[in-house]
Formats: sequence, C-alpha cells, structure tokens
Amino acid sequence: MRKQIAAANWKMNLTYRQGEQLLDDILNAKISLKDQQLVVFAVPFPYLIMVNSEIADAKNYFVAAQNCYTKKSGAYTGEVSAEMLQSIGIKFCVLGHSERREYFAESNQMLAEKINICLAYDIAPIFCCGEPLSIRESGTQNSYVEKQLKESLFHLSTEQIRKIIIAYEPIWAIGTGKTATTEQAQEMHSYLRSVLAKQFGDDVADELSILYGGSVKANNAKELFSSPDVDGGLVGGASLIAGDFIEITRALK
Repeated sequence: MRKQIAAANWKMNLTYRQGEQLLDDILNAKISLKDQQLVVFAVPFPYLIMVNSEIADAKNYFVAAQNCYTKKSGAYTGEVSAEMLQSIGIKFCVLGHSERREYFAESNQMLAEKINICLAYDIAPIFCCGEPLSIRESGTQNSYVEKQLKESLFHLSTEQIRKIIIAYEPIWAIGTGKTATTEQAQEMHSYLRSVLAKQFGDDVADELSILYGGSVKANNAKELFSSPDVDGGLVGGASLIAGDFIEITRALK
C-alpha cells in the first residue's frame, strides 16, 4: 500500500514556544500510526532542530523544511541549502508551494534544480502543483498541472521519481474556505497518476503518494482521504490547531 501521509505546513506562523506547545499537544495524543502512515511537520527554519528532537522517539513522525535553495553553498545571503538541511538530519523538503511560485516567482525550471539538489542530499521532495481559479474556470487545469510535472520532474530517473511525494493544491482552495469536492480531488489525483504512469510506468506511478492540499479540515479529511488516489493531505491552517490535526491524522487510510 502507498504511504498515507498527514503533512502539516505551519507556513510563517507560531513563535518558538507556541510551536513547542502545539507539537506537545499532538504527540501527547499518542496516535498509533500504522506502518504505511506518516506524519510530517513542515516548519519554519528556526524550528527544524527543535521539532526533529521532539519527534526523535515517535515512530513514523518526521520533520520537513519548507524550502531550500538551488545551490550547494556560496554567497547567497538569507538562503538555506540542502546540504545544511542534511547536516541536521532533515529527510523531507516542501518544494514549489503555490506561495513560493506566486510571491517569489519560482519557475518550473528552478524547481527542477531544487528537486535535483534535494535528491543529491537524500532529502525527499514534497513537490507541490496546482492551478489558480482562472485556470480551473477555463477548464484547462489538467494541461496546466501536467506542464508543472513535466518541466520539474520528467528529467528524473525511475529510481529518483520513487523518492518524490506529490502534493496537489488547487490554489483557489487554499485559505479561502473553499475545498475541491471529493470528486474533483479524486479526478485530478487520478489524472496526475496517469501522467506519471505514461512517463515512468504504471507500477511506479502506483507507488507514488499524492496528497491533497486545499483547505483540508477535521470535518472533511475522512471523506477526501477515502478516495482511491488521495493518499493524505498537505494541511495548512488546520495544522495549527492540535485537535484538528489529530483528527486529520486519524482519518488516514
């Protein structure tokens, strides 16, 4: 069975103490994860070491960076490299979130470079893709998201793509309170898997976890995750509320 993943994206939220408290509240729920279930906390850079330490003894709990730079090292003030992340034991990195694409002009080509450098340092990318409202309304969402996959991932080998986690995020449903219907989510996830299958083969595509990332909440997670091609969620606002994220985690297949 594919890995089923509850990924918490804290974005630029919480003080250090608030982050500690949130983490403690979630861990104190003592959720018993099955072998195929993972919880990943994507937290701001200053909290990576703290979270990694807190979850050290918790089975199937991991920490992720929210971004990294394209270069190994150098005169890039303010940036963080994959080599740095590896040096503190980070195993996952979110790449291509719609906010990075929109606010920081990250292109598909730049993301391909980030994918490469993460893989070079044995960090599994959580690669985000998804369409804005205008594209959804025009009915061209499939070709739009397919282009994101092709330009950022199709240079990879079969061995490399197996290390990627995909997160589909309909941009029109992030932080708006809107959520794609279960049918819309399943339709797009199935399409993404078919695109990956054409490039890498059915067996490989069937192994890849595809998360849904658009206003996942405690009251809709179970229905969303019940879809055959939805393998969990990349959770924003609800991941900042311990009780909500606990329920979302318990909704994993």
